[in-house]
Amino acid sequence: MDSAVAIVVSSLLVGAAIALIFFGNYFRKRRSEVVSIAKADLQPHPKNPSKPPQPASKKIHAKSHAHGADKDKHKRHHHLDLNTLKGHGDSVTGLCFASDGQSLATACADGVVRVFKLDDASNKSFKFLRINLPAGGHPTAVAFGDDVSSVIVASQNLSGCSLYMYGEEKPKNSDSDKQQTKLPMPEIKWEHPKVHEQRAILTLSGATANYDNGDRSTIIVSCSEGTDIIIWHAKTGKILGNVDTNQLKNTMSAISPNGRFIAAAAFTADVKVWEIVYSKDGSVKGVTKVMQLKGHKSAVTWLCFSPNSEQIVTASKDGSIRIWNINVRYHLDEDPKTLKVFPIPLHDSGGATLHYDRLSLSPDGKLLAATHGSMLQWLCIETGKVLDTAEKAHDGDITCMSWAPQSIQTGDRRVDVLATASVDKKVKLWAAPALQTS
Repeated sequence: MDSAVAIVVSSLLVGAAIALIFFGNYFRKRRSEVVSIAKADLQPHPKNPSKPPQPASKKIHAKSHAHGADKDKHKRHHHLDLNTLKGHGDSVTGLCFASDGQSLATACADGVVRVFKLDDASNKSFKFLRINLPAGGHPTAVAFGDDVSSVIVASQNLSGCSLYMYGEEKPKNSDSDKQQTKLPMPEIKWEHPKVHEQRAILTLSGATANYDNGDRSTIIVSCSEGTDIIIWHAKTGKILGNVDTNQLKNTMSAISPNGRFIAAAAFTADVKVWEIVYSKDGSVKGVTKVMQLKGHKSAVTWLCFSPNSEQIVTASKDGSIRIWNINVRYHLDEDPKTLKVFPIPLHDSGGATLHYDRLSLSPDGKLLAATHGSMLQWLCIETGKVLDTAEKAHDGDITCMSWAPQSIQTGDRRVDVLATASVDKKVKLWAAPALQTS
């Protein structure tokens, strides 16, 4: 019995020894393999050197960039394209000419209002005054006050819409020659926060009150995306009146050049017109609805007044342009008359008529500028015929446009100039096309 146990124990010891020797050799072999692999990774591979970045891709990229720059440099411009005002950091949301025709204010989504001095529309660069809005504000519209030094700005932020009037800062008395020669910077003269019940302001339009007993001060009209319109005194910021279109949602509004009428395009096909009534002392007495333009079969997309304030031009989604005579005896229940109806000369690939987004009449009332997306057209207001077209006036939708109230020097001549702005961060200046005589 004892010998059997001894044999078993001896067998186990011998087996353990053999297993220990076997596994010891195995792990020593694996260790040597791991070490050899690690050394091999640390050593350079002369037969397979690491490849540096391929210069071919750089050459291709550089060639493509140079080609793009060359293409942009030699890009053909429309023959009416006079110049481009660059430097805006975001979409240009509004623009307005001053009465002198040489100052152009632009509102940009980068939070800055710029006032350009257009001494010559053909200049390579233009001086401009920079107005930085309060932090968080994004200007949506702009208009001039009584002179070129006063600018009214609509600004949108998270808390709603505000209205500001910027004017020149009064120079401070100082013995320092440096401070005496420093140009006055614009400062806020008045402000109205959270106007229009915090709804966004779509358009700002201004006019000099020179009708009837008007005191020739500037009247500003702000149109919200709701149904309300507010009339402001530009110099003081006082609210002179307000109206409600009662048409679900406004599209835009405009004030006649003489400061008499206000018209609004809204959700419906009808256009409502109000009259600003002035007191004997020149102040605004009230605002009264006086007429309604009926005739379009679908929503009116835009409207503008004629320079003499006696006509209104409207564009509608029904594919037509209408010219209305509003110089009527409305107090005797005389209705405004449709003078002309033109079809909008735009069609999609399927033949369906498109509509115009915006309209603007030239200072002489003979040319109608109209936009659709990034396209710009000029039409004869007498015949409705297209005089010229810029198929791609901008590299994005046109957001606003305005004619200079006076001709601008362009090289050795003076021309009527149209300014357009776009989401492409640019403002372009265009010469008026020649009217075709038959």
